[in-house]
Amino acid sequence: METQMIEWAVLEYDCWNLHAAVTEMGLCYVGSPGQTDEEMRIALRHRFPSAAFRRNDEALRPYMNELLEYFEGKRQSFTIPIDMRGTSFQEKVWEALKRIPYGHTCSYSDIARIVQSPKAVRAVGSAIAANPVLIAVPCHRVVGKNGAITGYRGGLDMKRYLLELEVGG
Repeated sequence: METQMIEWAVLEYDCWNLHAAVTEMGLCYVGSPGQTDEEMRIALRHRFPSAAFRRNDEALRPYMNELLEYFEGKRQSFTIPIDMRGTSFQEKVWEALKRIPYGHTCSYSDIARIVQSPKAVRAVGSAIAANPVLIAVPCHRVVGKNGAITGYRGGLDMKRYLLELEVGG
């Protein structure tokens, strides 16, 4: 099996440190606040079992710049390439997430309908929870049917922050 090089860096913003990683295809990972280097590697090994890791701040500069612009309220969508690898169902869900407009939210059942699996709300929730690229693939825009802020890999505080950022509040 050929070794895949994954380059990574840490974005420091406000009180958060977020790991981000790229393959030759694009951004493959944005981690949760406070995550360690080792936790990032463990998360990535599920999708890239033969990966080698190298910190490379320069290679990640364009990716980090877009994430930083988003946090600063200067960017509403991402132009960086994204390397998403999952099951076909996960990939359908992740594509649906990318179509949720900035400043808007959808429910899990909305996403289930969009991916033409209206009874698969739990499976949609599992696919969203498996989203490896926080922020750029905006799973934070998915809320409970009643509008409640529900689970988020980055933590509920981060989810609230991102939603408030997008609605200008």
